[in-house]
Amino acid sequence: MSPTPGYSEVANSQLDEIENGGDADLYDAILDVCEFVLAEPGKAQSRSSALTTAEGIRFRFAVPGHYPHKIFWSSDGPRIEAVFPYP
Repeated sequence: MSPTPGYSEVANSQLDEIENGGDADLYDAILDVCEFVLAEPGKAQSRSSALTTAEGIRFRFAVPGHYPHKIFWSSDGPRIEAVFPYP
């Protein structure tokens, strides 16, 4: 299966695991954040913290109501890079 535009293969795999994990509220909240990031990257960037990685700057956006889950994304595209619990 090819990656979904706007999502890395890592993020696709992580989202599949979360979807199959049985927590529909978490999955829906994550998708809401992903949709916001992809639709409004400027606004999302202003509400994100940033990390510098070997691949460049990655933004981190908390999933409201689901601590410690975060969405990691890049402004290239923009693209969702990863989704996982991160303190």
